[in-house]
Amino acid sequence: MAKKYSIILPVYNGGQHVKECVNSILCQTYAEFDLLVLDNHSNDGTSEWLDSLKDSRISIYRTSAVLPIEQNWARISMIRKNEFMTMIGHDDILLPNYLKEMNCLIKKHPDASLYQTHFSFIDEFGHFKSHCKPMSEIQSGHEFLASQFTGTIDSTGTGYLMRSADYDELGGISSNYVNLIYADYQLWLQLSLKKYKATSEKSCFRYRVHDSVSKLTDGEKFQAAFGIYVHFLTALCKKDGKVNAVVKYYGYDMLMTVCESLAHRILKIPRKLRKITVKEHINKFRRHASELIPGQEFEPLSKFKIKIALLLDQNIVGRTLFCVYKKIF
Repeated sequence: MAKKYSIILPVYNGGQHVKECVNSILCQTYAEFDLLVLDNHSNDGTSEWLDSLKDSRISIYRTSAVLPIEQNWARISMIRKNEFMTMIGHDDILLPNYLKEMNCLIKKHPDASLYQTHFSFIDEFGHFKSHCKPMSEIQSGHEFLASQFTGTIDSTGTGYLMRSADYDELGGISSNYVNLIYADYQLWLQLSLKKYKATSEKSCFRYRVHDSVSKLTDGEKFQAAFGIYVHFLTALCKKDGKVNAVVKYYGYDMLMTVCESLAHRILKIPRKLRKITVKEHINKFRRHASELIPGQEFEPLSKFKIKIALLLDQNIVGRTLFCVYKKIF
């Protein structure tokens, strides 16, 4: 009998965390699944440890050399998958009832195109940090986008479940985004727009917050990735009236929030190690606004923290003081 679910685990040098992750997957109370590991030429013992498991549920797809993270995740579209699939970060943890709860959710909402459960955040050592923000059981695609824009949802790359056919039809997670920043935002939105997103009220996985790829990605790369996301949203607005309405209503505040966040992220990088100044970053966001919310007045310098970031970036003393402040606080 064909199994129903595929759990997909891309990994490069997973260390101790990947062992916790894999063990949590193999302990699922729902048995009809396989684990597909995309091992990106790990050299820290991860490959050898995976081989030692000798578990028939595990299939390992290795590379002959280390690939960029975007290319390793792109391989998901190239491998055989069961009817439903979910992807997991190698440092995250599924609770034993994750698949069982997802199976119940699919039976309750057979027409949904994206599934999720609530979850909790843990630190590097596995200690509880906080619960995710509450989510509605049913959320349309444009409602999901609105929650993204307003910051009323905690969205990660782990925990979502979808039909493999839908994933492949969309081309999988886009490799256009450097370090996959914003790539999951695009994918979850595309999938939820097919029908709707269904979410279980139960908390069934743990997302680890530490120095991950996204957290260590510098402001310039975030800026580039965000520009790609803006282009995607602009094109989508022309096709979907409800999405367009969400963007026009919430886009201004979203752009201001991201502009401030990235201005501070850019400011933390020593000037000689980056190609972009805060001033250039602000000008890019003016262009993003003219593309995404044309006709709306958008002036980043009206926000105090963005204006301060600009002033600090104009001299070495200001940049140094900002970095010292961030290290302390």
